[in-house]
Amino acid sequence: MISQGDGKWADAAILCQDNSSVGVSFRDRHSSDDYCVHYSIEVQAPGLSARIDKVVAWIGDNGDLAPFLEKLAADFAGWDGERCWETNDRDLAVSAVFRSGGYVGLTWTLRPWRNASCGWSASVTTWLEAGEQMGSFAADIRHFLEGHAG
Repeated sequence: MISQGDGKWADAAILCQDNSSVGVSFRDRHSSDDYCVHYSIEVQAPGLSARIDKVVAWIGDNGDLAPFLEKLAADFAGWDGERCWETNDRDLAVSAVFRSGGYVGLTWTLRPWRNASCGWSASVTTWLEAGEQMGSFAADIRHFLEGHAG
């Protein structure tokens, strides 16, 4: 779901269908050049709140988050196993599984200290309907990364 943020660009967020206190928010999108955008991502769950800044999305990169989510949405009939995606810097990773009944589980893992041997990571899993909800969320992320106001 896209919501107007405090800044110039709209924010995107997803709440878990099974537990609405679990969610992921994309915020503070900004572009420094024609090749990439930077954004912040926050995850929250009972007893957990984590955020990383300066996540990089490469403009026009078919290997970025929006195409990954769009492919999951297109495969609404399901798949076997786990599908994975991560940023080039490995500071954000997403794994997806399909469960019976037509639901997609997205596990969001933040690892902000990608260059340090000792750091932290945080993960939450959001569940959503494989068809319309997954497609709508994929479109929201594309709009967010491209800088559309919703």
